[in-house]
Amino acid sequence: MITLKAYAKINLTLDVVGKRANGYHDVEMIMQQVDLYDLVTVSLIEDTNEIRLTCSDEFLPTDQMNIAYRAARLMQEKNSLKCGFEIHIEKRIPIAAGLAGGSTDAAAVIKAINLLCHLELSLETMKAIGFNLGADVPFCIQGNCAIARGLGELLEPIKGLEHTFIVLIKPNFGVSTKEIYQNLDWHAIEKHPKTSEMVSALAEENRYLVNHLLCNVLETVTFERYPKVHMLKQFVKRYGPDGILMSGSGPTIFAIYKNYDRAKHAVKSLKKHFPQTYLVMTHNAESL
Repeated sequence: MITLKAYAKINLTLDVVGKRANGYHDVEMIMQQVDLYDLVTVSLIEDTNEIRLTCSDEFLPTDQMNIAYRAARLMQEKNSLKCGFEIHIEKRIPIAAGLAGGSTDAAAVIKAINLLCHLELSLETMKAIGFNLGADVPFCIQGNCAIARGLGELLEPIKGLEHTFIVLIKPNFGVSTKEIYQNLDWHAIEKHPKTSEMVSALAEENRYLVNHLLCNVLETVTFERYPKVHMLKQFVKRYGPDGILMSGSGPTIFAIYKNYDRAKHAVKSLKKHFPQTYLVMTHNAESL
């Protein structure tokens, strides 16, 4: 049995730089892990190739509709494994939040099976397997902070946002990533993130510049289709964050604070309106 922490992510930048003939979008974005995590426990079942999945959240499917289940099945197929797996997910990351909650569970399953079965797969091999499941899975396997290009699978590790307080606020509804991308006219994007400048600001630990370079081109689409997300961002601004942005396709808004007391005060007040409010820190530990 092995238990791994499956960390959530936020997007410090998210840009769409093209659209492929098959409808998928080329992106360039900076993803940063935070220390909000699910606990994923995987055990071997010797006498069968069955996959048994349980979850603390009763609303999550426990069959092939769950990406963590599919990750286990894919690891069996790719590595000719005859054994089965018992998986339990202790869910802490909110669902459909733009925080890669499902992708990071799948990543943890891949890493756990690699360890349990002594496969000794390289990081690149695990990322390639993960990409079959979803564009964010390779990043969740690699961890820390990185520029993601292509469909999200081409990763360049960079220095992350260190020792920073992040307040995550998720309203009581989810957003479909597919819906947001389908309604994005990437030719009409007016303001693109300055990715290289953000990389430099992170390398130099220039917090002021990092906060001012936060940019997500999906905000326009999400705000139009889900006005409550825009209202949430405006509401959170009242609590004086140093920086603020929507993560992924939403609906989670994250606020950056240098000062712990201000962050704690914001969480205490925001929780009264939005129960799914979390005070976390950026996470930059070494990945498996």
